[in-house]
Amino acid sequence: MAGTLWLLPVALGDTPWENCLPAATRDAACRLTHFVAENAKTARAELKRIGHPRPLRELTIEQLPEAPSAADIERLLAPLQTGHDLGLMSEAGCPAVADPGALLVRRAHERGLIVKPLVGPSSLLLGLMASGLDGQRFAFHGYLPAREPERSRRIVELEGESTRLRQTQIFIETPYRNQALFNTLLLACKPKTRLCLATDLSLSSEQIATRRIADWKATATPQLDKRPTVFLLLAD
Repeated sequence: MAGTLWLLPVALGDTPWENCLPAATRDAACRLTHFVAENAKTARAELKRIGHPRPLRELTIEQLPEAPSAADIERLLAPLQTGHDLGLMSEAGCPAVADPGALLVRRAHERGLIVKPLVGPSSLLLGLMASGLDGQRFAFHGYLPAREPERSRRIVELEGESTRLRQTQIFIETPYRNQALFNTLLLACKPKTRLCLATDLSLSSEQIATRRIADWKATATPQLDKRPTVFLLLAD
């Protein structure tokens, strides 16, 4: 009998796992001995942190390549064919949601295997929940262009789509470029557009604020440098 592919959310940051993970999710992870992880080192640290009962050296943790080939996917799913359950872990948040792993899940479905998503933190949904922006119509766009004028052009496009579709636009940035992205948003967006900054979600330093662009310009510049942040935008 084939095993089940378990999708294991990982606590965001170094907050205690009890603050982010239901006990049932933690218990499911602790029953597994085979894992595929975005980063094997951080996966071992997370399994140790949640108190996995087995010595880490007895666990099989395979790292997911950045661009897995068909052969990689088959190799990583092999434990399922021999009856082992397999856990898919991201570095933080939910696997295959703004993180790698979708191809592994897709192939599991193609092979008729059971896929079991578990409840846990997602920075995108936490930010959307707390933003006060439209939670019925939204889109996630990943990373915006890092250079100008492409970045400003893309922001204007997303703002236009937000107006036309009445849709919240969600995007992220490498933390050390957060401040530059914020500055560009202030220059590129219309004064009445609403912007939410959801920073350090689930950590003790968490900060979430939604203001119109004109109001952001009138307040002190937020400290975003090297702090994981979700950007959410809604135009009138």
